[in-house]
Amino acid sequence: MRNLRFLLQKEFRQIFRDKIILAMMLGVPIIQLIIIPWAMNLNIKNINLSVVDNDHSTYSQQLITEIGSSGYFRIISADQSYRQALEHIENGSSDLIMELPDGFERNLIKEGRQTIGISVDAINGSRASIGRAYLGSVINDFNANLKINQVNLADTLTKTQGFIEITYSNWFNPHAEYKYFFVPGVLVLLLTMIGGFMTALNIVREKEVGTIEQINVTPIKKWEFILGKLIPFWIIGMILFSIGLCVIWGVYGITSTGSLPLLYVVAGIYMIALLGFGLLISTYCDNQIQAMFVAFFFILIFILMSGLFTSVQSMPPWAQYISEFTPVEHFIKIVRMIVLKGSGFYDVLTELGYISIFAIVLNGWAIWNYKKTS
Repeated sequence: MRNLRFLLQKEFRQIFRDKIILAMMLGVPIIQLIIIPWAMNLNIKNINLSVVDNDHSTYSQQLITEIGSSGYFRIISADQSYRQALEHIENGSSDLIMELPDGFERNLIKEGRQTIGISVDAINGSRASIGRAYLGSVINDFNANLKINQVNLADTLTKTQGFIEITYSNWFNPHAEYKYFFVPGVLVLLLTMIGGFMTALNIVREKEVGTIEQINVTPIKKWEFILGKLIPFWIIGMILFSIGLCVIWGVYGITSTGSLPLLYVVAGIYMIALLGFGLLISTYCDNQIQAMFVAFFFILIFILMSGLFTSVQSMPPWAQYISEFTPVEHFIKIVRMIVLKGSGFYDVLTELGYISIFAIVLNGWAIWNYKKTS
């Protein structure tokens, strides 16, 4: 333990000596945590819409007004022809075109039906599909509120016995706001990037400056050396995690519904696994450039397969299988369960088991792979 104490003193002095690295580890993630969730708003609004009204009737004007006041669409043009509206799609100023045919009101009243043409700019597939769904929802609401359809609906209810009315509620996120789902994942993401990159560059820095040879000829054991590298960054990581929780409470109003001590226990185990991963990379690389690129390669995969940006259940089976081998995916799932659902220890036990296995395997591998000559 005496050797470990000297190693820890050396590591802390080295960390506090480099003010830029310390600022990067503590300051940069906090700034990113404040900025990124606002910039990556998953609620798609202000969808640009071009309208071609060939009917100019009362019903067509009511529909256009309802779409414009929905809060999701911004009507940028009212064109005389479809060809004119298509120019807005081609130059990127419009996302959708809605064309109301001549006789729109007449056909609704006399025949009870009318087809509307909607053209979508599908270069951004997500924005296109969501915009089309929003527009369909607004049109359905307009259709249901038409007087002729309300009369028909009343007649239908008097003749049938099996009318079903649906009510729903959003559990754990009553207002379905993206930030409650997204912000805890961003905190995990920043913790992963800082912890993974800093430890991946740690041992190779010793190799580049030549101090690793001095350490190798000392009686320090391999596990003491790895532990001496891990503990300082683990402490900094937990401090960063605490600051991050304060930021998401102060800026976004998100507090943990579940047990805060349980959240810290899980975060502590995850940090051990993550730092072990970074130290493992550091034992294989000979310089900081190699370590940086290897760490970037794996962390990018971890982020994309974590379920932060896309649901893991929507991935192909082979991708879901790979995601099970990324500790980030399990930690994001646990953080969301504890913070949003208020899950307890037994609810997160399976995911916690995965992270614990990662911690044991990665750190054991790093200790075994560290080549020490004495």
